[in-house]
Amino acid sequence: MTHVRTYCPSVRVGNWNEDLCLEEDALKEFLERKERGELAVQKVAFLKQNILSQVNLSVSKDGGLRFGDVVMLVNMGGPNRECTTVSINADINSLTKAPHPVIQAPCGVSAGRSVQPCTRTAFIITSVDGSPEGSALRYEQSFALKTTSGFAGGLYLTSDLRTFQKCAKKSRLQEVSLDEDRSFVSWWKIVHFDPQERLEYEGRPVPANVMVLIMHCKTNQALAVLGNQVLWTTYGNEYEVTAHTFLDSHKAEKDNNHWVLSTSDPAGEGLLLLDRPQSAAKATELTQADAGL
Repeated sequence: MTHVRTYCPSVRVGNWNEDLCLEEDALKEFLERKERGELAVQKVAFLKQNILSQVNLSVSKDGGLRFGDVVMLVNMGGPNRECTTVSINADINSLTKAPHPVIQAPCGVSAGRSVQPCTRTAFIITSVDGSPEGSALRYEQSFALKTTSGFAGGLYLTSDLRTFQKCAKKSRLQEVSLDEDRSFVSWWKIVHFDPQERLEYEGRPVPANVMVLIMHCKTNQALAVLGNQVLWTTYGNEYEVTAHTFLDSHKAEKDNNHWVLSTSDPAGEGLLLLDRPQSAAKATELTQADAGL
C-alpha cells in the first residue's frame, strides 16, 4: 500500500506550540548576537581585518639594525619549505572581550607563507640591557622581540626548556610563544650564520636583511621553522616554529635556523631581502662604516 501523507506542515500536532516558541527564541538570540558582533563569522572577520592590517617596517639608511626598529623575521625556505615569516597565530579565542579587543597572552606563533608586513608579522627590536633606542644592535647582544602595540598587545617572543606539559604541539620540541613576560625567557641574541666567522663578528653591528641565527639566551637553542610539521590555522596551513638547533654533518646550522631580519627598502620599493653571498659583503661594509674606515 502506498504511503499516504495525512498532514501538511500547517497541521499542528504534538508539541507544536513549544517548537514554535523555541524557533522564535533562537531567532531572537541570533539577531541579538549579530547586533553585538558576537557571531563566529563576525569575530573571524574582525580578527583578520585588524591582524592583517598593513604595518610600515623601519628603513635602514646605513644598512644596520637598531633598537626600536620594526622588522619581520623571514626564513628563506629550503628544499621542502616555502619562504615564511614568524607570525602571530591568534584565533577568535585569543581575543579579549569588547569594547577594546586585543590579542591576549599566551598566544602561539607559526611560520606563515605570506611575506607581507602587517600586524601579524611585525616585531619591534627591544632593548633589555639599557641600550638607548636608536643605538646599533650588535652580534651576541641580548634583546627582545615584541609585537606592535595596540591590537597585537605588545607581547614578547618567549621560549623555555621543554617539559612534558609545555612543548611544541607537533614536534614536541622546545615551544616558542608570545607572552607578557619580559624576563630572561624572552631574551634572544643574533649570531653570525657561519660558525667559522662568529668570533670575528662578536660585538660588531648586525646588518639588516642578511642571513643570521637567532639564538635563545636561556636555552642556547636557535629559532627554527619545521617544514615537515604543518599546523592548521585561521590563516591556512602553516609551519610550526620552535627553538631547536638543527646541525648538518659539518656541525653547521641548517637552513631551518637561518633568518633574515627584514626592513623596508630605502627606495620605498617594498621589502629588501638579500641572498647569502650578498650577506657577507653587506656585513663587511657595515663593520667598516662603524669603524670609520
